[in-house]
Amino acid sequence: MPLLSRYLKNAVVTFNRRYQQTQAKVQVPTQLPGGPAFRNAQCFADRIAVRDNIASYTYANIFLSAHNLSKKITSLVNGRRNERILFLCPNDANYVITLWAIWMAGQIAVPLSPLHPKNILLYYANDTNSKLLITTSKYAELMQKVSKNTHSALYVLDDKLKLNCAQQPPLQSQSELEGGQPLDFYDNSNALILYTSGTTASPKGVVLTHKNIQSQVSTLLDAWKWTSNDVLLHTLPLHHVHGIVNALLCPLTVGAKTIMLKKFNANTVWSYLLGVSPVPDDRKITVYMAVPTIYSKLLDEYKKVFKDDPKMVDYIKNTLKNKIRLMISGSSPLPISTYEKWLEISGHRLLERYGMTETGMVLSNPYDSDREPGYVGIPLPGVSVRLAEEGETSEQLKTIVECVNDNGILVFNKYKDGSPKGELLVKSDGVFKEYYNRPDATFKEFTADGWFKTGDISEYSTEKKKFKILGRKDVDIIKSGGYKVSALEIETHLLAHPDIKECAVVGVNDEQWGQKVCAIVVPQEGKEVTLQTLVEWTEPKVPKYCLPTEIKVTNALPKNAMGKVSKKELVKLMF
Repeated sequence: MPLLSRYLKNAVVTFNRRYQQTQAKVQVPTQLPGGPAFRNAQCFADRIAVRDNIASYTYANIFLSAHNLSKKITSLVNGRRNERILFLCPNDANYVITLWAIWMAGQIAVPLSPLHPKNILLYYANDTNSKLLITTSKYAELMQKVSKNTHSALYVLDDKLKLNCAQQPPLQSQSELEGGQPLDFYDNSNALILYTSGTTASPKGVVLTHKNIQSQVSTLLDAWKWTSNDVLLHTLPLHHVHGIVNALLCPLTVGAKTIMLKKFNANTVWSYLLGVSPVPDDRKITVYMAVPTIYSKLLDEYKKVFKDDPKMVDYIKNTLKNKIRLMISGSSPLPISTYEKWLEISGHRLLERYGMTETGMVLSNPYDSDREPGYVGIPLPGVSVRLAEEGETSEQLKTIVECVNDNGILVFNKYKDGSPKGELLVKSDGVFKEYYNRPDATFKEFTADGWFKTGDISEYSTEKKKFKILGRKDVDIIKSGGYKVSALEIETHLLAHPDIKECAVVGVNDEQWGQKVCAIVVPQEGKEVTLQTLVEWTEPKVPKYCLPTEIKVTNALPKNAMGKVSKKELVKLMF
């Protein structure tokens, strides 16, 4: 019997009573030590930092385990600092212990994913010239092959590490929670190397400094109103900014609790969101972050399990609306249909935001605001953005909009009426340092005056005073017959069709038009979708030059670990 069905009927009353009892606010210290998140552990020593499938772990538990591991790491790299350490751990306490230990030892963390094939792992190890690999027994065989092929040392974590961590004896003094490098080391050192998706070339290692990460985290703590009283349900991959910075380091920095699931499962996630998880203390989720694909799968589960029960429909909406304070969608465009369906069943207007591996979060709908589907809000505090048009050559950029968020007020240095569109450029303390060992690639992505070129086309609505993302300039902006067509805009309309489950709109080379607008569609089960269906549905909504001229029907769209579709690969595959 599914977990949700087993617990739901007898848990509702108990949950509501216990939830009220646990709402005493915990104040965040006005002054945190600064530096990496582990340095804050002394402020929250006895609070639960992480709960996984095995146990709950306090901040003190994790700090002490990480401190011991950091000594082993230092020994394995012969006392050197700033070495690249690749690590592959499941989504559980081992991940946090290992990440903290790498930073305590003064090293640079390179997180890997169990979804990466061996050749990708080899590429990362060789590209970073890593001297040490860390993993658990679950992935030991795979990482032994990587170690052998790259001549890197391998350290396999003890299977009892998590259990021992949960059973640490009480602290004798706060001094036990002191460790790591001097603070000035973290002011001037690299922290993470995260790899781009590599859809157009070999993946590049994005180097983020400790200062970059601290800037990204502190900005989000304020913008999204984090407190130590928050409980976040974590179901995201832990080798991307979304899963690491937004959904792990934010709660760990502020003393909140993170419930880590090994992987996403719609039934299990619903049980937590509705407060009927098997562990009483885990029944008060306040924050949830996901990619659009996850929200779509949760909607499918809702339709199968709850939709026909009026009492459950009411209970779900009341519970999500009143118990969870923030639900966020990111990493790929959120279809309007998904936004509207989620609003209908949950009462939540999903907060959309925009960011990249190289920049962290850049734009976000304000926490206390009317959120509209398709808009990703305004620059976060301390972030400056530009919209730029191509000049006489593609290398020349002409600024048409420039603004900065100054303590919540949008200040424009350049402004254009209407709905100006252009490539989004970013400048902030969160922008990455460099692509690892690729000075030419790094130089290419910055303007002469230091702005990072995102490669995304954005539009600023002077009416709504918000930004929206129109897509990647190389794949989502289709140049057809002299017009520039936003693939994301057409996808939004197509996804509102009741017979379409998923779709991707792409530009395919054409002698007459330059590019023609083509759609790859996944129909709903038992439904048939034709080109005529698409044209009749979109014709009243878009100019004629935006109408699809060819369709391919498939059972599924291939995606990466973050739920993103590689359109360039799709074009090669389908056309």
